[in-house]
Amino acid sequence: MPRASAAAPHSSRKDHVMARGLLLWLLGVPIPIIILIALLYR
Repeated sequence: MPRASAAAPHSSRKDHVMARGLLLWLLGVPIPIIILIALLYR
């Protein structure tokens, strides 16, 4: 049991980093598309 509780903070931190990376990717991907649409429909 203590081993599982010791591993939990590491895995939750890893999940947090992955979630942050995913959020940044989701925010970063549409930006060039929005810019292209704005330039095409100007």
